[in-house]
Amino acid sequence: MANAVMLTTIDNPFDPFTEWDEWFSYDLKAGHQTCQYLARISDNSDDLPENIQEEIDIEAMKEIIKNDPIGLYVMIEPNMILNQRKRGSNLANSIG
Repeated sequence: MANAVMLTTIDNPFDPFTEWDEWFSYDLKAGHQTCQYLARISDNSDDLPENIQEEIDIEAMKEIIKNDPIGLYVMIEPNMILNQRKRGSNLANSIG
């Protein structure tokens, strides 16, 4: 099962669903380290079923957004355009 949503930052112009390498490179160069941040917040394990792992990751994404004082992080769905990404944090309220 592929992730239905992903965590990104509003300043990253790349799509993590379709431009992973570019997205990841930009994220690291900007100093966000989004994947590492999500891994620290998410209490996940490879021993869990994939659907449970995804639920745990979504809850961790919501927690990151909730505690983001500057509104940098957003959850996005595949094929969201840049303008929608900036409003993507609304997904945190509508998912699960």
